[in-house]
Amino acid sequence: MRTLIVLRHAKAAQVPGLADRERPLTDRGGRDAKRLGDEIRAAGLEPDVVYCSPALRTKQTAEFAFPGMEISYERDIYEAYPQELLEIVRRTDAGLSTVVLCGHNPGVHELALGLAGGDYTFRPGAFAVIRVEQAWEDLWPGQGSLVTRWDPKEH
Repeated sequence: MRTLIVLRHAKAAQVPGLADRERPLTDRGGRDAKRLGDEIRAAGLEPDVVYCSPALRTKQTAEFAFPGMEISYERDIYEAYPQELLEIVRRTDAGLSTVVLCGHNPGVHELALGLAGGDYTFRPGAFAVIRVEQAWEDLWPGQGSLVTRWDPKEH
């Protein structure tokens, strides 16, 4: 059994004139990022790898959520479609059992829905925990099951 945690970056600032990739988290976003990491650990999940977009807001989210953990910054996550995100997950080493993918909407939301279905929103700082039986390289849409999801505005 494998676990994929699909995570949307926490709340980011809207700064006129600042490039989208350089948008930082707001104070609330930083707090939410720490909380979501606590929630993941409280569920007994310890990621083997964190794949993260190189945008500042995703970097900060991953660093607050998973302090001290090595993070793999993947430029292809930024502005990716769900199929492109799935390709990144499929490249995961077969020996790893828990993977986090930290990215942006609409791609991460559509990836989670495509893998495990459901009817929910994916606000900043939200994540979905999806279990899969297949090897990472064999993962296709519809093959996951939603274990839980978390949204900072609901908790």
